[in-house]
Amino acid sequence: MTRPLALPDPPPASGEVFLRAFTSADIAMVRDLATDPYVPHIGTLPAHADTTQALEYIERQWARLAAGTGYSFCVALRETGQAVGQAGLWTSGAQVASAGYAIAPEYRGHGYAAHALRALSGFGWTLPDLDRIELHIEPWNAPSLRTAEVAGFRADGTMPHPRHTGAEPVEMLLYAVGR
Repeated sequence: MTRPLALPDPPPASGEVFLRAFTSADIAMVRDLATDPYVPHIGTLPAHADTTQALEYIERQWARLAAGTGYSFCVALRETGQAVGQAGLWTSGAQVASAGYAIAPEYRGHGYAAHALRALSGFGWTLPDLDRIELHIEPWNAPSLRTAEVAGFRADGTMPHPRHTGAEPVEMLLYAVGR
């Protein structure tokens, strides 16, 4: 059985953002995130989520910690605590973790994703068994590729098995950073 995980205290931070637990006050940001046509294809947030669906998404993030499957953070602005996105680290008890992030459309273009990814990686290095953090990015997703590179990740090939992000299989680019 996997043991429950706990978010770090103090919360990881970089630049203008810090990573904290989701709260029910983050529903508006989650609903904004659900307007992105791509985000529902890669996670558990329904497209154009209503208030109930947004709250259920937040509850799933809490459940990931309780189940020990990974760390799901709300990306928030340091100055105000305003939620701007989500970042997660999925460890599976291995030496290699998978990371992901999404910034709500309203808050894009300010470098928050790169700062969130730096904060997430910094937190990852506090986990004693972790040696490598990977990102799986679609080749067409130029903003995410730039974010990965700005945050210190480097291209490391392609995924050997295509990942499904909807109806069509998509070959993913593998970006990684090591301890």
